[in-house]
Amino acid sequence: MRLGVDDMCFACGQKNPIGLKLAFRFEGEDYVTDFEVRPEYQGWAGLVHGGLLATALDEAMARLLWEKDLNAITGRLTVRYHKPLTIGEAVQIRARIAKRRSPMIETTAEAVMADGSFAAEATAVSMEV
Repeated sequence: MRLGVDDMCFACGQKNPIGLKLAFRFEGEDYVTDFEVRPEYQGWAGLVHGGLLATALDEAMARLLWEKDLNAITGRLTVRYHKPLTIGEAVQIRARIAKRRSPMIETTAEAVMADGSFAAEATAVSMEV
């Protein structure tokens, strides 16, 4: 079974009018995207909504597996927030495969701020389908 893509994904779909429109690339083994905090992504006044940052981290890990021809869906997602992101700030999301023991795959991701510190880190356990 191959998971389907129709370009309407909320996180990466370029045709989704309200989506994040994340665009990915490989940098070595890391799967990378840039995420800029726009005003409509706000939670508390002036800060990104944590759920949207979690979405970007989850998408990087899930899409990495898809790019590697691993049909898997997120079974567990854990996010650790370190610093708040303000409107207009940008982070680089970097994901990689940490461990594979079929049918489970563990991935990690981090949201790296301009100064090199982490805004958030995430781990996911995905299940091959």
